[in-house]
Amino acid sequence: MINLIGKLREAPLRWLFLAILLNGFGLLALYSITTHSGELQLSSRFFKHLFWMIPSLFAFIFFLGISKRVIHKYTYAALSVMMVLLIVPFGMESIAGTHRWISLGGVSFQPVEVLKWVLIISLARYLSDHNLEIQRLRSVVIPTIAILIPVALVINQPDLGSAVILLMLPFPLLYWVGARPLHLFLLLAPLVSILTAFSLITFTIWIAAVGVVLYFTKTDLRIGLANFFGNVFLGLLTPVLWGKLLPYQQERILVMLDPTRDPLGAAYQVIQSKTAIGSGGFSGKGIGNGTQTHLKFLPEQETDFIFSVIGEELGFVVVCLILALFLYLILDIVKVAFQSSERFSSLIIFGVGILFLFHVFVNIGMTINLLPVKGLPLPFISYGGSFLVSCYAMLGLAMNMSIEGEE
Repeated sequence: MINLIGKLREAPLRWLFLAILLNGFGLLALYSITTHSGELQLSSRFFKHLFWMIPSLFAFIFFLGISKRVIHKYTYAALSVMMVLLIVPFGMESIAGTHRWISLGGVSFQPVEVLKWVLIISLARYLSDHNLEIQRLRSVVIPTIAILIPVALVINQPDLGSAVILLMLPFPLLYWVGARPLHLFLLLAPLVSILTAFSLITFTIWIAAVGVVLYFTKTDLRIGLANFFGNVFLGLLTPVLWGKLLPYQQERILVMLDPTRDPLGAAYQVIQSKTAIGSGGFSGKGIGNGTQTHLKFLPEQETDFIFSVIGEELGFVVVCLILALFLYLILDIVKVAFQSSERFSSLIIFGVGILFLFHVFVNIGMTINLLPVKGLPLPFISYGGSFLVSCYAMLGLAMNMSIEGEE
Protein backbone atom coordinates (compact mmCIF):
# COMPACT_ATOMS: atom_id res chain seq x y z
CA MET A 1 0.00 0.00 0.00
CA ILE A 2 2.84 2.40 0.89
CA ASN A 3 4.53 1.59 -2.44
CA LEU A 4 1.28 2.29 -4.31
CA ILE A 5 0.83 5.66 -2.61
CA GLY A 6 4.43 6.50 -3.48
CA LYS A 7 3.79 5.62 -7.11
CA LEU A 8 0.69 7.82 -7.19
CA ARG A 9 2.78 10.74 -5.99
CA GLU A 10 5.42 10.22 -8.69
CA ALA A 11 3.13 9.28 -11.58
CA PRO A 12 1.35 11.85 -13.80
CA LEU A 13 -1.89 11.81 -11.80
CA ARG A 14 -3.36 14.40 -14.22
CA TRP A 15 -4.00 11.53 -16.66
CA LEU A 16 -6.39 9.92 -14.20
CA PHE A 17 -8.23 13.22 -13.66
CA LEU A 18 -8.62 13.66 -17.43
CA ALA A 19 -9.91 10.09 -17.79
CA ILE A 20 -12.49 10.56 -15.02
CA LEU A 21 -13.61 13.85 -16.58
CA LEU A 22 -14.08 12.18 -19.98
CA ASN A 23 -15.85 9.32 -18.22
CA GLY A 24 -18.20 11.91 -16.72
CA PHE A 25 -19.24 13.15 -20.16
CA GLY A 26 -20.00 9.57 -21.16
CA LEU A 27 -22.12 9.00 -18.06
CA LEU A 28 -23.98 12.26 -18.73
CA ALA A 29 -24.85 11.12 -22.25
CA LEU A 30 -25.90 7.66 -21.01
CA TYR A 31 -28.05 9.27 -18.30
CA SER A 32 -29.83 11.37 -20.93
CA ILE A 33 -30.46 8.35 -23.16
CA THR A 34 -31.81 6.11 -20.39
CA THR A 35 -33.95 8.68 -18.52
CA HIS A 36 -35.75 9.86 -21.63
CA SER A 37 -36.63 6.30 -22.59
CA GLY A 38 -37.90 5.57 -19.07
CA GLU A 39 -35.29 2.85 -18.50
CA LEU A 40 -33.44 4.42 -15.56
CA GLN A 41 -33.21 1.35 -13.36
CA LEU A 42 -30.41 -0.84 -12.05
CA SER A 43 -30.48 -2.96 -15.21
CA SER A 44 -30.09 0.08 -17.49
CA ARG A 45 -26.87 0.78 -19.33
CA PHE A 46 -26.28 3.90 -17.25
CA PHE A 47 -26.06 1.94 -14.00
CA LYS A 48 -24.20 -0.93 -15.68
CA HIS A 49 -21.58 1.54 -16.88
CA LEU A 50 -21.42 3.06 -13.41
CA PHE A 51 -20.92 -0.43 -11.97
CA TRP A 52 -18.09 -1.14 -14.43
CA MET A 53 -16.22 1.81 -12.91
CA ILE A 54 -15.45 -0.41 -9.89
CA PRO A 55 -13.50 -3.16 -11.73
CA SER A 56 -12.01 -0.43 -13.95
CA LEU A 57 -10.47 1.35 -10.96
CA PHE A 58 -9.25 -1.98 -9.58
CA ALA A 59 -7.59 -2.67 -12.94
CA PHE A 60 -6.03 0.80 -12.84
CA ILE A 61 -4.64 0.22 -9.33
CA PHE A 62 -3.36 -3.26 -10.21
CA PHE A 63 -1.41 -2.16 -13.28
CA LEU A 64 -0.13 0.93 -11.52
CA GLY A 65 1.25 -1.16 -8.67
CA ILE A 66 2.62 -4.21 -10.49
CA SER A 67 6.40 -4.50 -10.92
CA LYS A 68 7.90 -3.65 -14.30
CA ARG A 69 10.06 -6.75 -14.01
CA VAL A 70 6.98 -8.95 -13.63
CA ILE A 71 5.32 -7.32 -16.65
CA HIS A 72 8.43 -7.89 -18.77
CA LYS A 73 8.86 -11.49 -17.60
CA TYR A 74 5.29 -12.69 -18.20
CA THR A 75 4.51 -10.68 -21.35
CA TYR A 76 4.61 -13.56 -23.81
CA ALA A 77 2.73 -15.86 -21.43
CA ALA A 78 -0.05 -13.26 -21.20
CA LEU A 79 -0.10 -12.97 -25.00
CA SER A 80 -0.48 -16.76 -25.32
CA VAL A 81 -3.42 -16.72 -22.90
CA MET A 82 -5.09 -13.91 -24.84
CA MET A 83 -4.67 -15.80 -28.11
CA VAL A 84 -6.49 -18.77 -26.58
CA LEU A 85 -9.24 -16.49 -25.22
CA LEU A 86 -9.58 -14.98 -28.68
CA ILE A 87 -10.45 -18.42 -30.06
CA VAL A 88 -12.93 -19.34 -27.28
CA PRO A 89 -15.86 -17.22 -28.64
CA PHE A 90 -15.89 -19.32 -31.84
CA GLY A 91 -17.02 -22.26 -29.72
CA MET A 92 -19.81 -20.31 -28.03
CA GLU A 93 -23.19 -19.12 -29.21
CA SER A 94 -22.93 -16.05 -31.42
CA ILE A 95 -24.11 -12.66 -30.16
CA ALA A 96 -25.66 -10.38 -32.82
CA GLY A 97 -24.24 -12.70 -35.48
CA THR A 98 -20.64 -12.35 -34.25
CA HIS A 99 -18.19 -14.32 -32.11
CA ARG A 100 -16.56 -11.46 -30.22
CA TRP A 101 -17.69 -12.10 -26.64
CA ILE A 102 -17.17 -14.66 -23.92
CA SER A 103 -20.32 -14.81 -21.78
CA LEU A 104 -20.12 -16.11 -18.21
CA GLY A 105 -22.99 -15.80 -15.75
CA GLY A 106 -24.66 -12.95 -17.59
CA VAL A 107 -21.40 -10.96 -17.91
CA SER A 108 -19.92 -10.55 -21.39
CA PHE A 109 -16.20 -10.04 -21.96
CA GLN A 110 -14.56 -9.04 -25.24
CA PRO A 111 -11.02 -10.54 -25.38
CA VAL A 112 -9.84 -8.35 -28.26
CA GLU A 113 -10.00 -5.21 -26.08
CA VAL A 114 -7.43 -6.72 -23.71
CA LEU A 115 -5.43 -8.21 -26.58
CA LYS A 116 -4.76 -4.71 -27.98
CA TRP A 117 -2.68 -3.55 -25.03
CA VAL A 118 -1.17 -6.97 -24.36
CA LEU A 119 0.15 -6.77 -27.93
CA ILE A 120 1.62 -3.34 -27.15
CA ILE A 121 3.51 -4.81 -24.18
CA SER A 122 4.66 -7.78 -26.29
CA LEU A 123 5.90 -5.53 -29.08
CA ALA A 124 7.63 -3.32 -26.50
CA ARG A 125 9.47 -6.30 -25.07
CA TYR A 126 10.48 -7.64 -28.48
CA LEU A 127 11.71 -4.26 -29.75
CA SER A 128 13.55 -3.41 -26.52
CA ASP A 129 15.21 -6.84 -26.42
CA HIS A 130 16.31 -6.46 -30.08
CA ASN A 131 17.53 -2.91 -29.72
CA LEU A 132 20.84 -3.44 -31.55
CA GLU A 133 19.21 -5.28 -34.46
CA ILE A 134 16.39 -2.85 -35.21
CA GLN A 135 18.15 -1.57 -38.33
CA ARG A 136 17.90 -5.05 -39.85
CA LEU A 137 14.84 -5.74 -42.00
CA ARG A 138 14.29 -9.15 -40.38
CA SER A 139 13.82 -7.58 -36.92
CA VAL A 140 11.17 -5.29 -38.38
CA VAL A 141 9.35 -7.93 -40.43
CA ILE A 142 8.99 -10.54 -37.66
CA PRO A 143 6.65 -8.56 -35.35
CA THR A 144 4.63 -7.34 -38.32
CA ILE A 145 4.03 -10.87 -39.59
CA ALA A 146 3.28 -12.13 -36.06
CA ILE A 147 0.49 -9.55 -35.81
CA LEU A 148 -1.27 -11.18 -38.79
CA ILE A 149 -2.28 -14.21 -36.70
CA PRO A 150 -4.55 -12.34 -34.24
CA VAL A 151 -5.67 -10.04 -37.07
CA ALA A 152 -6.93 -13.05 -39.04
CA LEU A 153 -8.82 -14.35 -36.00
CA VAL A 154 -10.41 -10.96 -35.29
CA ILE A 155 -11.48 -10.52 -38.92
CA ASN A 156 -13.28 -13.86 -38.72
CA GLN A 157 -15.24 -12.87 -35.58
CA PRO A 158 -15.96 -10.54 -37.56
CA ASP A 159 -14.57 -7.29 -36.11
CA LEU A 160 -13.02 -5.30 -38.94
CA GLY A 161 -12.43 -2.17 -36.83
CA SER A 162 -10.35 -3.93 -34.18
CA ALA A 163 -8.50 -5.86 -36.88
CA VAL A 164 -7.40 -2.60 -38.51
CA ILE A 165 -6.23 -1.25 -35.13
CA LEU A 166 -4.17 -4.40 -34.47
CA LEU A 167 -2.69 -4.29 -37.97
CA MET A 168 -1.54 -0.68 -37.57
CA LEU A 169 -0.04 -1.02 -34.07
CA PRO A 170 3.49 -2.15 -35.06
CA PHE A 171 4.25 0.77 -37.39
CA PRO A 172 4.32 3.70 -34.92
CA LEU A 173 6.22 1.55 -32.42
CA LEU A 174 8.80 0.60 -35.06
CA TYR A 175 9.19 4.26 -35.99
CA TRP A 176 9.59 5.15 -32.30
CA VAL A 177 12.59 2.83 -31.88
CA GLY A 178 14.32 4.09 -35.01
CA ALA A 179 13.49 1.56 -37.71
CA ARG A 180 14.79 2.60 -41.14
CA PRO A 181 12.26 4.59 -43.21
CA LEU A 182 12.83 2.22 -46.14
CA HIS A 183 11.81 -0.77 -44.02
CA LEU A 184 8.64 0.99 -42.89
CA PHE A 185 7.92 1.85 -46.52
CA LEU A 186 8.31 -1.80 -47.51
CA LEU A 187 5.91 -2.84 -44.75
CA LEU A 188 3.30 -0.20 -45.58
CA ALA A 189 3.52 -0.70 -49.35
CA PRO A 190 1.11 -3.69 -49.36
CA LEU A 191 -1.57 -1.56 -47.69
CA VAL A 192 -1.26 1.12 -50.38
CA SER A 193 -1.34 -1.59 -53.05
CA ILE A 194 -4.68 -2.76 -51.65
CA LEU A 195 -6.12 0.76 -51.60
CA THR A 196 -5.06 1.52 -55.18
CA ALA A 197 -6.00 -1.87 -56.65
CA PHE A 198 -9.44 -0.81 -57.93
CA SER A 199 -8.05 1.77 -60.36
CA LEU A 200 -5.77 0.44 -63.08
CA ILE A 201 -4.11 3.82 -63.68
CA THR A 202 -3.57 4.58 -59.98
CA PHE A 203 -2.29 1.09 -59.28
CA THR A 204 0.13 1.24 -62.24
CA ILE A 205 1.53 4.59 -61.02
CA TRP A 206 1.92 3.23 -57.49
CA ILE A 207 3.71 0.05 -58.60
CA ALA A 208 6.02 2.16 -60.75
CA ALA A 209 6.77 4.35 -57.69
CA VAL A 210 7.58 1.23 -55.64
CA GLY A 211 10.00 0.12 -58.34
CA VAL A 212 11.70 3.54 -58.41
CA VAL A 213 12.12 3.61 -54.61
CA LEU A 214 13.56 0.09 -54.56
CA TYR A 215 15.98 0.94 -57.39
CA PHE A 216 17.33 4.22 -56.02
CA THR A 217 17.66 2.93 -52.44
CA LYS A 218 19.77 0.06 -53.79
CA THR A 219 17.74 -2.54 -51.95
CA ASP A 220 19.05 -6.10 -51.96
CA LEU A 221 17.99 -7.68 -55.27
CA ARG A 222 16.12 -10.61 -53.73
CA ILE A 223 14.27 -8.42 -51.24
CA GLY A 224 13.51 -5.85 -53.92
CA LEU A 225 12.10 -8.38 -56.39
CA ALA A 226 10.07 -10.14 -53.67
CA ASN A 227 8.60 -6.83 -52.52
CA PHE A 228 7.87 -5.58 -56.03
CA PHE A 229 6.13 -8.71 -57.29
CA GLY A 230 4.48 -9.25 -53.92
CA ASN A 231 2.77 -5.87 -54.25
CA VAL A 232 1.76 -6.66 -57.82
CA PHE A 233 0.26 -9.97 -56.71
CA LEU A 234 -1.55 -8.34 -53.78
CA GLY A 235 -3.04 -5.69 -56.06
CA LEU A 236 -4.36 -8.36 -58.41
CA LEU A 237 -5.71 -10.40 -55.49
CA THR A 238 -7.54 -7.49 -53.80
CA PRO A 239 -10.60 -7.45 -56.13
CA VAL A 240 -11.01 -11.16 -55.44
CA LEU A 241 -10.84 -10.58 -51.67
CA TRP A 242 -13.34 -7.72 -52.02
CA GLY A 243 -15.81 -10.22 -53.36
CA LYS A 244 -15.33 -12.28 -50.19
CA LEU A 245 -16.47 -9.44 -47.90
CA LEU A 246 -20.00 -9.60 -46.56
CA PRO A 247 -22.41 -7.30 -48.43
CA TYR A 248 -22.89 -4.99 -45.40
CA GLN A 249 -19.10 -4.56 -45.07
CA GLN A 250 -18.82 -3.58 -48.74
CA GLU A 251 -21.70 -1.15 -48.34
CA ARG A 252 -20.12 0.58 -45.34
CA ILE A 253 -16.97 1.30 -47.34
CA LEU A 254 -18.90 2.48 -50.41
CA VAL A 255 -21.21 4.65 -48.30
CA MET A 256 -18.21 6.40 -46.76
CA LEU A 257 -17.21 7.48 -50.27
CA ASP A 258 -20.79 8.43 -51.21
CA PRO A 259 -23.27 8.93 -48.30
CA THR A 260 -26.16 9.52 -50.73
CA ARG A 261 -25.72 6.02 -52.16
CA ASP A 262 -28.20 4.42 -49.73
CA PRO A 263 -29.68 7.05 -47.37
CA LEU A 264 -32.21 4.64 -45.82
CA GLY A 265 -29.87 1.67 -45.65
CA ALA A 266 -26.12 1.54 -45.09
CA ALA A 267 -25.77 5.34 -45.09
CA TYR A 268 -28.54 5.81 -42.53
CA GLN A 269 -26.20 5.73 -39.50
CA VAL A 270 -23.81 8.32 -40.91
CA ILE A 271 -26.53 10.69 -42.12
CA GLN A 272 -28.33 10.62 -38.75
CA SER A 273 -25.04 11.10 -36.92
CA LYS A 274 -24.09 14.18 -38.96
CA THR A 275 -27.60 15.55 -38.57
CA ALA A 276 -27.42 15.12 -34.79
CA ILE A 277 -24.04 16.84 -34.46
CA GLY A 278 -25.02 19.67 -36.82
CA SER A 279 -28.37 20.30 -35.13
CA GLY A 280 -26.68 20.76 -31.74
CA GLY A 281 -25.34 24.14 -32.78
CA PHE A 282 -23.01 26.15 -30.57
CA SER A 283 -24.42 25.32 -27.14
CA GLY A 284 -26.54 22.21 -27.81
CA LYS A 285 -30.22 21.45 -27.29
CA GLY A 286 -29.75 20.54 -23.65
CA ILE A 287 -29.63 17.21 -21.79
CA GLY A 288 -32.68 15.13 -22.69
CA ASN A 289 -33.74 17.40 -25.55
CA GLY A 290 -31.95 15.77 -28.48
CA THR A 291 -34.53 14.87 -31.11
CA GLN A 292 -32.25 12.63 -33.18
CA THR A 293 -31.26 10.83 -29.98
CA HIS A 294 -34.58 10.42 -28.22
CA LEU A 295 -36.73 9.78 -31.27
CA LYS A 296 -34.36 6.88 -31.96
CA PHE A 297 -33.18 8.19 -35.33
CA LEU A 298 -29.59 7.85 -34.12
CA PRO A 299 -28.51 4.18 -33.91
CA GLU A 300 -26.02 2.68 -31.44
CA GLN A 301 -26.34 5.79 -29.27
CA GLU A 302 -24.60 4.39 -26.19
CA THR A 303 -21.58 2.95 -27.99
CA ASP A 304 -20.37 3.80 -31.49
CA PHE A 305 -22.30 7.07 -31.86
CA ILE A 306 -22.24 8.48 -28.33
CA PHE A 307 -20.13 11.38 -29.63
CA SER A 308 -23.10 12.38 -31.80
CA VAL A 309 -25.37 12.39 -28.73
CA ILE A 310 -22.95 14.75 -26.97
CA GLY A 311 -22.74 16.97 -30.05
CA GLU A 312 -26.51 17.26 -30.30
CA GLU A 313 -27.32 17.83 -26.63
CA LEU A 314 -24.22 19.69 -25.38
CA GLY A 315 -23.16 21.44 -28.57
CA PHE A 316 -20.01 22.62 -30.29
CA VAL A 317 -18.40 24.07 -27.16
CA VAL A 318 -18.44 20.76 -25.25
CA VAL A 319 -17.40 18.84 -28.36
CA CYS A 320 -14.33 21.10 -28.66
CA LEU A 321 -13.64 20.66 -24.94
CA ILE A 322 -13.70 16.87 -25.26
CA LEU A 323 -11.40 17.01 -28.29
CA ALA A 324 -9.05 19.31 -26.34
CA LEU A 325 -9.01 16.89 -23.38
CA PHE A 326 -8.18 13.96 -25.65
CA LEU A 327 -5.50 15.98 -27.44
CA TYR A 328 -3.87 17.05 -24.19
CA LEU A 329 -3.99 13.52 -22.76
CA ILE A 330 -2.47 11.89 -25.85
CA LEU A 331 0.21 14.55 -26.41
CA ASP A 332 1.17 14.46 -22.74
CA ILE A 333 1.49 10.66 -22.86
CA VAL A 334 3.73 10.93 -25.93
CA LYS A 335 5.80 13.64 -24.22
CA VAL A 336 6.37 11.45 -21.16
CA ALA A 337 7.26 8.52 -23.43
CA PHE A 338 9.86 10.68 -25.17
CA GLN A 339 11.39 11.68 -21.83
CA SER A 340 11.61 8.11 -20.52
CA SER A 341 15.14 6.73 -20.38
CA GLU A 342 14.00 3.08 -20.44
CA ARG A 343 13.21 1.73 -23.90
CA PHE A 344 10.72 -0.89 -22.67
CA SER A 345 8.80 1.67 -20.62
CA SER A 346 8.95 4.31 -23.34
CA LEU A 347 7.49 1.91 -25.92
CA ILE A 348 4.60 0.92 -23.66
CA ILE A 349 3.73 4.53 -22.78
CA PHE A 350 3.91 5.57 -26.43
CA GLY A 351 1.89 2.52 -27.52
CA VAL A 352 -0.90 3.34 -25.05
CA GLY A 353 -1.03 6.91 -26.37
CA ILE A 354 -1.17 5.70 -29.97
CA LEU A 355 -3.93 3.19 -29.17
CA PHE A 356 -6.02 5.95 -27.60
CA LEU A 357 -5.32 8.11 -30.67
CA PHE A 358 -6.43 5.37 -33.08
CA HIS A 359 -9.70 4.87 -31.20
CA VAL A 360 -10.47 8.59 -30.95
CA PHE A 361 -9.61 9.24 -34.60
CA VAL A 362 -11.60 6.29 -35.97
CA ASN A 363 -14.64 6.76 -33.70
CA ILE A 364 -15.04 10.49 -34.32
CA GLY A 365 -14.02 10.07 -37.97
CA MET A 366 -16.86 7.64 -38.62
CA THR A 367 -19.46 9.85 -36.87
CA ILE A 368 -18.69 12.68 -39.32
CA ASN A 369 -18.17 10.38 -42.34
CA LEU A 370 -14.42 10.72 -42.67
CA LEU A 371 -14.07 6.96 -42.19
CA PRO A 372 -16.30 3.91 -42.69
CA VAL A 373 -18.45 2.83 -39.76
CA LYS A 374 -16.28 0.26 -37.94
CA GLY A 375 -17.85 -0.14 -34.50
CA LEU A 376 -14.92 1.18 -32.44
CA PRO A 377 -15.81 2.78 -29.07
CA LEU A 378 -14.62 6.17 -27.81
CA PRO A 379 -12.15 5.80 -24.89
CA PHE A 380 -13.63 6.45 -21.42
CA ILE A 381 -16.91 7.71 -22.96
CA SER A 382 -18.61 4.89 -24.88
CA TYR A 383 -20.64 2.27 -23.04
CA GLY A 384 -18.88 -1.08 -22.74
CA GLY A 385 -17.55 -2.91 -19.68
CA SER A 386 -14.52 -4.73 -21.11
CA PHE A 387 -13.43 -1.64 -23.04
CA LEU A 388 -13.75 0.65 -20.01
CA VAL A 389 -11.74 -1.76 -17.85
CA SER A 390 -9.11 -1.95 -20.61
CA CYS A 391 -8.86 1.85 -20.84
CA TYR A 392 -8.20 2.22 -17.11
CA ALA A 393 -5.80 -0.74 -17.15
CA MET A 394 -3.83 0.92 -19.96
CA LEU A 395 -3.82 4.21 -18.09
CA GLY A 396 -2.48 2.56 -14.94
CA LEU A 397 0.11 0.70 -17.00
CA ALA A 398 1.31 3.89 -18.71
CA MET A 399 1.51 5.75 -15.39
CA ASN A 400 3.46 2.85 -13.88
CA MET A 401 5.94 2.88 -16.77
CA SER A 402 6.39 6.66 -16.45
CA ILE A 403 8.05 6.28 -13.04
CA GLU A 404 11.81 6.22 -13.56
CA GLY A 405 13.93 3.72 -11.66
CA GLU A 406 11.06 1.42 -10.65
CA GLU A 407 11.57 -2.31 -11.13
